[in-house]
Amino acid sequence: MIVTVIGLGLIGGSMALDLKKSGFATEIIGVDANPAHLKEALKLGIADRTCEVNDALKEADLVLMAVPVDTMKRILPQVLDQIKSNTTVTDVGSTKKQICKSVENHPRRGNYVAGHPMSGTENSGPRAALEGLFKEKIAIICDQEQSRPQHVALVEKMYQALGMSIAFMSADEQDHSTAFISHLPHVTAFALANAVLAKENRKIIFDLASGGFRSTVRLAKSSASMWGPIFKQNKEYVVESIEVYQRHLDELKKAIAAEESDKMMELIDNASKIREVLDKKNPFLIKSEEKIVRLFTR
Repeated sequence: MIVTVIGLGLIGGSMALDLKKSGFATEIIGVDANPAHLKEALKLGIADRTCEVNDALKEADLVLMAVPVDTMKRILPQVLDQIKSNTTVTDVGSTKKQICKSVENHPRRGNYVAGHPMSGTENSGPRAALEGLFKEKIAIICDQEQSRPQHVALVEKMYQALGMSIAFMSADEQDHSTAFISHLPHVTAFALANAVLAKENRKIIFDLASGGFRSTVRLAKSSASMWGPIFKQNKEYVVESIEVYQRHLDELKKAIAAEESDKMMELIDNASKIREVLDKKNPFLIKSEEKIVRLFTR
């Protein structure tokens, strides 16, 4: 199983490490637009070798695209043009509707499996790659009916090799859901960081910053080149999530300003119920020792 990884940063690099370690991949061919990333990937053992994208595509049994979503949308049709007829192509993009639309009429659309492994950190580049990053996390496969069964099966096997559970949904459902659980947290982290940076006496604030602030604002260290295109491609649902968040923020602000203690306590107590939700088993699937029973959201 020769796997070509296009984009050797946090996600692509972490997946490459575990796919090789698990035995799923016999060889990892690395492709990246940044020459420094190629050197680092070889040094860190992320890739067995590197080469130009055209040559890497000719050899690949599986192509894993881990580049920003604007680049993904632009080059995915070109990748499908150049692969072998039986090669599987998948991606890790946080948005899916526009990417899927870019190849909806491509003659090799069936070779492409739209994916989104739900894991990551705020760091980037090959040095950010981590073994075990995806273990016990969820991978989403979108619009699987548009992909040929053998290609879906291979991508499922890949995610299982990473130790992931698999959820199936439409590209639209994926974009709507991730707007709230992934994109909105980044929006709020960026806004919080900018709010504190705008304070004239911010040095004192940073000197006092402890775990709560640091954990909340951690995502603000994420790459603008990655998150700007995500917000642009998922604009409709990101804006919706921000508006919902603003309504709840305004409700809490009014209760604080009016010193409505009962209302404040009610809102805080209600928010704490999120613990019960997060501790429940994932509703998308049930794991057994021998198989994964997939439950569709539709």
